[in-house]
Amino acid sequence: MSESPGFNTLQIFQCNLTLSDIQQNLTSPADLEMLATSTQILTSNPEELTAENVTAAAEIANTLLLSANATESVRVAAVATVSQLLNTTVSDDTEENNTTLGLTVTLDQLSVNLSLSLNASQSQVVQPNLVVQSAQISAAQTQGVQFTSLRGTSGSFVADRIQLNTNATQVVVESGFIADALIYVRFPQAEGTKGRQTDSNISLGFVLYQNDRFFRSKLYTRRRATIRVLSASVRGREPNVVPQHVEMIFRPRNISGTSLYDFSCVFWNYSQKDWSTSGCSKGNTSDGLMRCFCNHTTNFAALWSYRENYEYAEALGVISIVGLSLSILGLVVTIIYHIKENFFGKSHGQPSNLNSKLALLCIYLSLLAFIITFLSGVQNSSRQIDTEVQIHNRTNDILNSDERIEPDRGSCTAVAALLHFLLMATFMWNSVYSTQLVLLVRSMRRSLPTHWTPLSVTLGWGVPACFMVITLGVSYRVDNPLGYRQEELWLLAGSVG
Repeated sequence: MSESPGFNTLQIFQCNLTLSDIQQNLTSPADLEMLATSTQILTSNPEELTAENVTAAAEIANTLLLSANATESVRVAAVATVSQLLNTTVSDDTEENNTTLGLTVTLDQLSVNLSLSLNASQSQVVQPNLVVQSAQISAAQTQGVQFTSLRGTSGSFVADRIQLNTNATQVVVESGFIADALIYVRFPQAEGTKGRQTDSNISLGFVLYQNDRFFRSKLYTRRRATIRVLSASVRGREPNVVPQHVEMIFRPRNISGTSLYDFSCVFWNYSQKDWSTSGCSKGNTSDGLMRCFCNHTTNFAALWSYRENYEYAEALGVISIVGLSLSILGLVVTIIYHIKENFFGKSHGQPSNLNSKLALLCIYLSLLAFIITFLSGVQNSSRQIDTEVQIHNRTNDILNSDERIEPDRGSCTAVAALLHFLLMATFMWNSVYSTQLVLLVRSMRRSLPTHWTPLSVTLGWGVPACFMVITLGVSYRVDNPLGYRQEELWLLAGSVG
């Protein structure tokens, strides 16, 4: 139905009409065009619509599309209304969900019958968020049909970038073009012949949704991903026109700071009112394209799962490694000198300095252990998993969410807990040493009580250990130890280091 730009005939509208008024006036076929256009105008600001408005508009569009008296302009206005409803952001509402879901069934019926009602071989309605493509082809003159949506400069659908090949032997994308969504339906050949010996027609319909606004899933949580839904419907008199093979290609939209981790090929199960993988399988990936295969036609989608990309500046990494290595060297030399002079020297037997010497040694050891732990554990092995290996996983399970949360494998928690312990120990031993100096200066004594040494050891190492145990015990009440995602633990460790 794509036409060259032009002015429509002048129409007079009733500006005081509401969506409720339009619902009550749909019984009169004479005013369908005016009511359809009024509904389109009333939904032109989808961000202002409530759940009740969306329900009413969806019911109006559904009635208009099913009406036997609907003209071409009425259908176009109704499809434009549906396209605008795809941009609404209302809260979850059961009545609204059921209404919009029923609207998808009507769109499937429209896609099959549109060209037939217009007595045309092909018919098309393209709106920014919705495409309805219909075709009538001869069963004897086709092996397969390919519907393609090509990427443009904007995210909206444009008529000249929607293609339909009614006799395709395989999936083909023209050189120089990038396909955002594609579906190929192959029909079986009659046995013993080169083609079908029948002149029956096949009615084909395709509906492409910009997002999954009408398909509210409880199994899959979408936070940032944009999921396009592609519907295919086939109707024919002969049994051999039942699709033998359905192949789809989806291209996910790039989200800054993330990379594709996994995907699943699904279709919408109207009885379950959710996505299902029955009869669908995953294919190989190449150039960011995800392939899906199914043995039936319905509303299809590919559910994406993204993972965060944590990139660190290489120069800063080199500076950190060099600087920490020098710190290790300095601490090792200091510890050796401290032990040699204060514990094996001439004054090592004097009890007056034993507490000070022990506190300083523990400070050096805790700092040295912290730096070694950080350097040995800074390379997060779980982040090095090849993304392609994960994407090529052929298990076609429905994903829980579009955000991939890396599961804790134990090593990350162990290193993070040890870093917390060593930093706390360093802090406690500094506190013990400074308290000891204050007591000696204020009391003008050369030594401390005999119980000070075991008390300082208990405070220096025992308090950090108790704190770590309590933290781990509390954090196990949430999804992962310490309450962090694995990447966040490493960022925390990096910021501390």
